[in-house]
Amino acid sequence: MIYEQIDRNKRKTYLIFFVFFLILAAIGSFLGLYFFDNLYSGIVIALVIAIVYTLITYFQSTSIVMQMNGARKLNSAKDAPDLWHIVEDLSMVADIPLPDIYIIDDPSPNAFATGRDPQHSAVAVTSGLYKMMDREELEGVLAHEVSHIRNYDIRVSTISVALSSAIILICSIIGNAYRWWIPMRDDDRDNNNSGAIRIVLWVVGLVFAIIGPLIASLVQMAISRNREYLADVSGAELTRNPQGLINALGKLEESTKPMKRVDDASAALYIDDPTKKKHFSGLFDTHPPLDKRIEALKKTFQ
Repeated sequence: MIYEQIDRNKRKTYLIFFVFFLILAAIGSFLGLYFFDNLYSGIVIALVIAIVYTLITYFQSTSIVMQMNGARKLNSAKDAPDLWHIVEDLSMVADIPLPDIYIIDDPSPNAFATGRDPQHSAVAVTSGLYKMMDREELEGVLAHEVSHIRNYDIRVSTISVALSSAIILICSIIGNAYRWWIPMRDDDRDNNNSGAIRIVLWVVGLVFAIIGPLIASLVQMAISRNREYLADVSGAELTRNPQGLINALGKLEESTKPMKRVDDASAALYIDDPTKKKHFSGLFDTHPPLDKRIEALKKTFQ
């Protein structure tokens, strides 16, 4: 089951690349036609920005995400003995290197894992979660996060966060530079077919430039919702005690306090939505409802 899940996540990585780069190509076409009067220039610029941004984020994902969320690294077990030893034990059971461990000073209970692979990974918990959960519940939450690491969910998440951020950055650049207008070339006006194609591409690119960040966020959220169910089951298998995670999710469901500092690009990484926002259709939710996750665990293990 675990190896099948890892294979699925690898395939998801390719799918994420494909979908995000389609969005980038559409935005790039608008960028090229609108500002440079050249379709391919804009696509190349958009892809170069995205690739550079993604590579930087990919190889520096832990430090970047932890900085964005105000996390501080624990240097030894003395800083938080229970937390350190639970992560240490779970890492041995999961057969992965010990991740770096971080604390976020925030009373809202939450946790997440990040990194590009098990050799370059980290877990973070809020001070609120550390105080709220008993050892069994804390173990359940951390097993969930260690499962994200073992199953390479963190790679999928890192790439989706990086590409989503890159799309938002490019659209922001376009928005700030929108006052610049380079008109369509005269020879394109004389060539009806060429002009029509350029107009269609311009319109498509404009639409994606406007809704690109929304589409990128929707793709990222859909991926996040799916991986949470998988990590719940994998985490319960690690501890052989699903009740610990069930109880922890129950406490998270009762907590309605949002985190004080939340980076939108990394909100989907958390075990529960850190903004505590509820949307009518569920389409914009970064996480599946906690009651459904609890129900799924009970059906699987009880």
